[in-house]
Amino acid sequence: MRKFNRVLTLLLSLAMVLSLGCVAYADGEQTTYRTLYSSEVDTLNYLDSTQAVTTSLTFNLIDCLVEYDCYGNVEPALATSWEPNEDASVWTFHLREGVKWVDKDGNEVADVTANDWVSAAHYICDAANDASTYSVLRDNIAGASDYYNYTAYQLALPNAKDGTDENGNPAKIIVNEDGEEEVLEEAPEASLDDIGVVALDDYTLQFTLTGSKAYFVSLLSHGAFMPVYEPFLEECGEQFGTSNEYLLYCGAYILSSFKPQQEHVMTKNPSYWEPECVYIEEIRETYNAEASSIAVTMYMNGEVDAATVSSDLLSAMMADPETADQIHSSRPSTSYSYWYLFNFDPNFDEEYEPENWTIAVNNENFRQSIVHAFQRIPALAAHDPLNPTATLSNTINPSNFAMYEGKDYTSYEGLDAYTAEGFDYFDPDLAVEYKDKAVEELTAAGATFPVKVLMCYNPSQSNMANECQVVEQQIEGVLGADYIDIIVEAGPSDGFLAAVRRSGNYAFMNCNWGADYADPETWTDPFVPDSSYSFIYKSTAPETVALYDEYCELVNAAKAITTDVDARYAAFAKAEAFLLDHAFVVPLHTNDISYSMSKLNVFEGQYAMVDTVTYRYKDQHIQEKSMSIDEYNAAYAEWAAHTN
Repeated sequence: MRKFNRVLTLLLSLAMVLSLGCVAYADGEQTTYRTLYSSEVDTLNYLDSTQAVTTSLTFNLIDCLVEYDCYGNVEPALATSWEPNEDASVWTFHLREGVKWVDKDGNEVADVTANDWVSAAHYICDAANDASTYSVLRDNIAGASDYYNYTAYQLALPNAKDGTDENGNPAKIIVNEDGEEEVLEEAPEASLDDIGVVALDDYTLQFTLTGSKAYFVSLLSHGAFMPVYEPFLEECGEQFGTSNEYLLYCGAYILSSFKPQQEHVMTKNPSYWEPECVYIEEIRETYNAEASSIAVTMYMNGEVDAATVSSDLLSAMMADPETADQIHSSRPSTSYSYWYLFNFDPNFDEEYEPENWTIAVNNENFRQSIVHAFQRIPALAAHDPLNPTATLSNTINPSNFAMYEGKDYTSYEGLDAYTAEGFDYFDPDLAVEYKDKAVEELTAAGATFPVKVLMCYNPSQSNMANECQVVEQQIEGVLGADYIDIIVEAGPSDGFLAAVRRSGNYAFMNCNWGADYADPETWTDPFVPDSSYSFIYKSTAPETVALYDEYCELVNAAKAITTDVDARYAAFAKAEAFLLDHAFVVPLHTNDISYSMSKLNVFEGQYAMVDTVTYRYKDQHIQEKSMSIDEYNAAYAEWAAHTN
C-alpha cells in the first residue's frame, strides 16, 4: 500500500497548560498532538450522527471498507479487494482477516467480520432507532426502505385509532407532528433478510443496490457503511455511543478519555491492523468555549499545536514577522458547499412574525429581490480578507466536483449560465425591480412591511457574526429598511443544528452540505421531502407546491438514469438550475479556506471529495513548526501536480 511519507494572563495560560497535559516525544519526534474545541458532541453513535463534531472523532475510531491516500486515490482498508457485477448493481467485498474490535482500554473483544456490516444495516433500517444515516441506505440499498417503512408502521400502530379514510373505508388514524389527524398507511410486511447487505461468509460481504451505481465505492466513507459488533450493540441498547465505554473500536485510535466539555483523548490502537501508518500516538482535545479567541495565543506560547487565525487577526499577524512565517491556508476542497437558504416552515418566536414571513417567502419576487441584492464578496471577505473570491461558487454542486469525459457538471445546459465568465447574482437595479413587484403582491396578500428576517448563526464558527452583519447591512442597503428588517442573532454553540436549522428556527441562514459520494445526486439530498433543510416540502402555498413538485419530478427523472452518465449529469443539472432559477437558494462558496497555525502538514492527510476522510490523523506526522504561506504554496504545487 502506497503511503505519503510524510494575549492571555499568566494564570489562564498556566491553567490551560495543566489541563492539556504534557507533550510526548519518541526518538526526538513529538507524538502528542494538542488542540482546543468549543462544540461538544451530542452522541458518539456513528450509525446515527452525521454531524461534523461527531464524525471528526469517529472517523479516527472506526475504519471503513476503503480509505484514501493524500491525493484522493482509493485504497484498501477493511476490505482488501472488491468487484461489481456487470451493471454495478451488486458489489462484493473481500475483507481483511485478523482485524480486531477493542474496548476503550485496548482489550481485544472480537474479530471484525462481514456480519458487522449486516448488523449496522439492520440497526439503521429499523425505524425505532431513528438513525439520521438511514437516507443513505434508503437511496442505495435494496430493501432498506421496505424494512424501514414496515418498522415505522409497526411503531405507529399502537397509537392509532379506528376511523375512516376520505372514501369512508375503515382505516387507522394517527395524529401527525403538526397535530393533525391523518390516515396511517399500511406498510407491507418486510424482514431483515430483505435488506441488501449480506455476509456470504465471515470475510465476504455483498451489497445489492437499488440500481446501477458505478460510484458506489465513493459512498463507503459514510457512517451508514461503518461496521458494528452486534452482541455489543445489543448489550448497550440505548446507551450505545453515549460515552467511550459504550463503543468498540477498530480504527487507528481508541477514545481512551471522554469527558464532555473537558477533554477528548484519542490514543493509538494497540491492535490496529496497520500500526506503521499511525505516527501520532495521542490526540488530546481540550474543551474551551472561547477556543476561537485564545487558541492563537496558546499556540504562540507552545501550549497547543494548532490554532485557527480569524479574519480580524489575519492582516496584523501576516504583517508581523514573528507570526507570518507560521500561517498558511487550508487545502482546497469541493467536498462542502455553502449557501443561504430560505426557510418555508418558520418555527420561531412571535416577535419575529413567522406568519408574515410565511407569506413573504412563498412569493418568488420577494425571494428574487433578496438574491439579487446579495453581494457575496463582502460576506466572503469577512472570512478571507486576503483572497475572498478563492472559494466563491455560483452553483450548489461545486465546480470541479463531478466530471464526465473532461466536461464539468456545472457546464451542462441550465447551469452554464450560472458558471459563465463574469456572472454574478448581485444586480441592485434588478433587485429593486423584484422588490416593487413583491410589494404590490405581498400587500394584496396581507403582508406587512418591513418583513422581519431572522438570521441565526453558530457562534462557535469563526467570523460568522461578522459575515451576518455584512449581509444584513448590504441587503438592507440595497432594498431599504422599510422593506426588509434582517435580525441577526447568535444561536447556541452546542446543539446548534438541532436548536436552529433542524427545528426551523430561522428565516434566512447560511447552511452547508457535505458530499456523501462522488455523484451530483448527493447535492439533491438537502432538498428532498422530509429533509431538515429549508422545508420547501412543508409549504402549503399553491405556487410553491407546484414549483417543488416540478423540481422533484426533475430529480426523480435524473435518478432514474443509471447507465448513461452524460444524460444523468444533464438531467441533474436541469433540476439544480430549476432551484436557482426560482430563487430557492443563494450559492455562496465551497469549503472554507481557513488560515491557521498548525504542526500538521495539510497535504499529508487523506483526501477525497467526501470530506469526512480528511478528519483522519492516520498517515500524518507532527512537524516541528507550522508551514508559512511560501512553504504552503510550494507544497500545494507539488500536490496539485499529482491530483490533476
